[in-house]
Amino acid sequence: MTSLRFRSAGVDDAEQVALLHADSWRRHYRGAYADSFLDGDIEGDRRSVWAARLAVPGDADTILAEDDGELVGFVHVAFDDDPRWGSLVDNLHVFHRRRRAGVGTQLLGRAARAVTERATGNAMYLWVLQQNTDAQQFYRASGADCVETATVPPPGGDPSRLHGTPQCLRMAWYDASRLIKSV
Repeated sequence: MTSLRFRSAGVDDAEQVALLHADSWRRHYRGAYADSFLDGDIEGDRRSVWAARLAVPGDADTILAEDDGELVGFVHVAFDDDPRWGSLVDNLHVFHRRRRAGVGTQLLGRAARAVTERATGNAMYLWVLQQNTDAQQFYRASGADCVETATVPPPGGDPSRLHGTPQCLRMAWYDASRLIKSV
């Protein structure tokens, strides 16, 4: 773990971020997202999203975790997204073989640090699929509270990309500075 390096993503990172994002969705979103969507050109879908997002980052940051130059995880945070809940951790994905090795914890801590440095308040939140109980446990262990349940919005606004009406949970940290620790 000592060889991990963290940096903000640039437009040249869109391809690798998209591939990791697509792989993570295929592994963890099956049952909530339609198989036809997950088994289709999800890489192309995520590539266009990340190319646009990283070309004009706006009031957000995408932080990459790399090991010997290879992407092993990333977190994307949108600052001051919600007046009540604060900054949105819109994505947190770790390469499957690197899960449970501390990468996610370090990425979450770096997102929290970015929030305390760049947002107007210290509150931070994210949405997690109700079926993703491993992620929920991780967020609860890091101090998040489940504050709301909602219907999952369809990716790209296309309802055919969902399987039924899956639910998601809003997990919130009232003070992100508690996540910083020693990152």
